[in-house]
Amino acid sequence: MIAHRAGTADFPENTVRAIDGALANKVDMMWLSVQVSRDGVPVLYRPADLSALTDGTGKVADHDAASLTRLNAGYQFKDASGGYPYRTHPTPLPTLEEALRRIPQHMGVLLDMKSADPQALVPAIAKTMDALEGQGRRQWQRVRFYSTEKPNLDAMASYPQARLFEDRDTTRTRLVTSRLTGDCLNAPRSGTWAAFELRRDVTVTEKFTLGEGRSPVKQALMWDRAASACFHTRSLVRTVLIGIETKDDYTAAKNLDAYAVLTDSPQRMMKIKNETATTPR
Repeated sequence: MIAHRAGTADFPENTVRAIDGALANKVDMMWLSVQVSRDGVPVLYRPADLSALTDGTGKVADHDAASLTRLNAGYQFKDASGGYPYRTHPTPLPTLEEALRRIPQHMGVLLDMKSADPQALVPAIAKTMDALEGQGRRQWQRVRFYSTEKPNLDAMASYPQARLFEDRDTTRTRLVTSRLTGDCLNAPRSGTWAAFELRRDVTVTEKFTLGEGRSPVKQALMWDRAASACFHTRSLVRTVLIGIETKDDYTAAKNLDAYAVLTDSPQRMMKIKNETATTPR
C-alpha cells in the first residue's frame, strides 16, 4: 500500500502531518511530489500555483525556500464537514530533506518530479540525497523516481545510483497495444517498475484524409489479465496501479498481480486491505 502524496484525501497532501498520518496507518511506501525553489532547495508541492493549496501565490520556482516553508500547506484543505481546519492549525510546506528524515529509514519512498525544469530540479534532489548519504542515512537505495515528464527521468538517469520508473509513454503504449490488439509490445526487462491508473479517461483519435474522428471514453479500464501477463513476462517486474480507492478496485489489483497500489486515503484503504486479508476465500 502506497500513500499517494502521503495521503492527500486524509490530510493536507505532501506535508509532515500527512506523512505522520500515513505512518500511523502502517502504509508500506510513501509517494511524494517534489519541486525546486528559486534558490535550489527541493520542497514538497504538486500544483503549478501555490494558491491551489497554500496561503501563498505564484510558482514554487519564483520563491526562496525560506519563504516557501513559511506557507501554510493546509490552507485550502477541507474536512468532511466542509470546514478548513488547518487555517487555525497551520501545517508548513516541507523541504524534501525534512520529509526524508521523517520517514523511517526502512521505508521505500517514490518521488514524483513535478518541475518543468529538470536542469534545476534534478541536481537539487541529488544534492539533498548525497548530503543525507554523507550523514549515514542511505537514500539512493530506498528512493525511486517517477515523472509524467520524460525529460525529468532522462536527467535523473545521468546519476548511475538513481532508480527510475519506466517512462509513462512506454507504459501507456504497451497497455493500449495489449488492450486493443492483444499483442505484448516490448515486454519490460527484469527489474522494471511501471505505474499507471487502473482506470482513466482516454480519447481514441482516428485519422482520415480530410480530418479526424475522436471518441472520448470515460474511465476506460487500462489493465486486464493479458496486459498484466505482458508486463510480467520477465521476472521481478513491479507494477503499481494508481487510483485504487475501493474494495472492488483493490481486489481487481490483487487479481492483476499488482505489486502495489497507490491510494489517496491510506486511512480507508488500509482497513480494506486488512479486511481482505482476513476474509476467508
